[in-house]
Amino acid sequence: MALMSVEEAVGLVIGEVSALGSEDVPVAAAAGRVLAQDLPARRTQPPADMSAMDGYAVRGADIAQTPAHLTVIGESAAGRPFSGSVGAGEAVRIFTGAVVPEGADTVVIQENTSRDGDRVTTTAPTAALRNVRLKGCDFSAGMPGLKAGRRLSGRDIMLAAAMDHATVPVSRRPRVALIQTGDELVLPGQGTGKDSEIVVSNAFGLAALARRAGAEVTDLGLVGDDLAAIRAVVARALSGEFDLLVSSGGASVGDHDLMAPALRAEGVDLSVHKIALRPGKPLMYGRKAGVRVLGLPGNPVSSHVCAMVFLMPLVRALQGDGVPGPLTAPARLAVEVAANDARRDFMRARMERHADGSVHVTPFASQDSAMLSVLAAADCLLIRAPFAPAAKAGDPCEIIPFED
Repeated sequence: MALMSVEEAVGLVIGEVSALGSEDVPVAAAAGRVLAQDLPARRTQPPADMSAMDGYAVRGADIAQTPAHLTVIGESAAGRPFSGSVGAGEAVRIFTGAVVPEGADTVVIQENTSRDGDRVTTTAPTAALRNVRLKGCDFSAGMPGLKAGRRLSGRDIMLAAAMDHATVPVSRRPRVALIQTGDELVLPGQGTGKDSEIVVSNAFGLAALARRAGAEVTDLGLVGDDLAAIRAVVARALSGEFDLLVSSGGASVGDHDLMAPALRAEGVDLSVHKIALRPGKPLMYGRKAGVRVLGLPGNPVSSHVCAMVFLMPLVRALQGDGVPGPLTAPARLAVEVAANDARRDFMRARMERHADGSVHVTPFASQDSAMLSVLAAADCLLIRAPFAPAAKAGDPCEIIPFED
């Protein structure tokens, strides 16, 4: 059976995914969440013509010729506007953020004035509307300030707050269940020291990636290589408590690779199994009713790389994220790389930013899918297309930067 391409697999995993639903959260807690609906402004900002500087609000016609001598009739400060209007030959002392009084059409900065009692002299001409922030120059009531599908940054929630939203509608976080299988696995600090034991690590990295993408994660623990035990945990994960089951291990076709048989026995329709990528060929994806299942390889690096390519985009898509990924970036090779074979390769690599802003990438010499020390030292994945020819230092390339 021919291996499925990475592009086809990604399309199947995230191609027909929609957001899970929405909830209102306080604007202070909305950073990192995905906006579920367009968010219109509830007010106009500024709500009136406002001064951008400290100085005097005047009529431009009165200061066309300088020096001009005016009578100060009051003061306008932020939150304490002047209640009257400015007439011919008059000025109002004004401060940054204060409402420009009726009749005035410009603000003379205080550095271009001199004052003696209630008389102020302007020493430089100031054009109409100079130093004035016009009503609605930022946004107006009813305009769509933020679009649905946007993952809210700190800047976005500042805008949402300024638009007078105490709460914002965001997509519900996907509920992810994690299981890891293997008779050889023990929890950190709980092994007996036998050479046959492997300390479990995948689940910790997968949980971190899923949470970074916006999920709520529940670790259902370690399961031995026993079909009945695996089916029991899979059945719980498919019961409706979770939106996505993510497994690690048992995804290949050996005698002890029981995840696919367990999933099929529990009614999961697997649409993806075995992909032309390195590392991570034995990857599975399917669903049962409203629950999706992503079966990742057991090798630690394979598991983590596949999570970056498939799990994080899927979690983002389940929140309605308009750009679920995989999120790639352009770079240049820092060294020569050999020609690639039939599988899309995701090589662990290091980035170096040059003075001109360009990013140059060096893959590690060892690309073994069990080498966690190399994964931890890397800060990106260098993507090599199937059958890519040998490339020289300086050639353009594509990377997936790590987000941590």
